[in-house]
Amino acid sequence: VLVNAIEAKEPYTKGHCERVMVMSVELAKRLGFSPEELEHVRHAAILHDIGKIGIADEILNKPDKLTDEEYAEIKKHPVIAYNILKDLTFLKAELEGIVQHHERYDGKGYPYGLKGENICRMARVLSVADTYDAMTSDRPYRMGMSMEKAAEEIIANKGTQFEPAVVDVFVEYIQEKMKVGETNE
Repeated sequence: VLVNAIEAKEPYTKGHCERVMVMSVELAKRLGFSPEELEHVRHAAILHDIGKIGIADEILNKPDKLTDEEYAEIKKHPVIAYNILKDLTFLKAELEGIVQHHERYDGKGYPYGLKGENICRMARVLSVADTYDAMTSDRPYRMGMSMEKAAEEIIANKGTQFEPAVVDVFVEYIQEKMKVGETNE
């Protein structure tokens, strides 16, 4: 129901949360997350953008570059998500990953400016999967980039935006996906 609410609000990202979930779970497996932790990752990934239902449509669907004020509004979606979900006791373990999924390994992210190991493991995984899927998906303001170009961007931000260990397993994962794609052509 919550995923349907996200997609009703932002139809151009249909499938985004599911793709982020699939990749996040796979990366977390490769990083040695326990079965219980993998379930938390699954739930957090599918719900990571629920806070966008609290953002104005004209900002979410704007075909042009956002103003500083509009971008400041977009940056509120992790905290909005937290506030929407905080009373659902069965999602308590997921809340930290959801609210932190836009934190950066170098401390320049949002909403709290957390750095390195202060960002929960789940959020460090979600960040890579979310960013990769956002870059490869068409949006109202731009066409998605190729898998290769998006992977290069993730790698270029290893240790700054993204945790190095997560980037390392991402590279393995994406190389496997590209090989499978080449085989199917």
